[in-house]
Amino acid sequence: MSVLNPTDKQGGKVYGQHMAKFETEIDEINKSFLQDGDYDDVEDLEFKLAEFKNKFIECDRDKSGDLNVMDVKYLLEKLGQAKTHLEVVNMIKEVDSLHQGAISYTDFVRMMLGPKSSVLKIILLFEGLGKPKEKPKGPPPKKDLASLP
Repeated sequence: MSVLNPTDKQGGKVYGQHMAKFETEIDEINKSFLQDGDYDDVEDLEFKLAEFKNKFIECDRDKSGDLNVMDVKYLLEKLGQAKTHLEVVNMIKEVDSLHQGAISYTDFVRMMLGPKSSVLKIILLFEGLGKPKEKPKGPPPKKDLASLP
């Protein structure tokens, strides 16, 4: 995937062009997963791929096209699952098929759709379970004497 040049001072226009190219590359990868027969048994595959795309783009903070150690640390801290640097490196090694020290989008999708369980996959799948319940807003409901213990 293309990398955004940090010395480029063009501002929003170049960033927008980079993001459009970045999303197009991810869409092409998603098409290959849809056309590949290996994942035909996955329910709502198209919806899941769209969700994976959004999560990946959100977590790829430097927009380099892969999730490096800092991106994964950010993701885990955002989910309330802070890990040490060594734990994050080991999580990436579980998923990284190219041995580049980062998770490509293809590796990310394979991790999420594949049968193999990695620590990162488990955390991502159950991220909603650990969130605190939303507190009720407004004044408390009125009670009568009969409802008191």
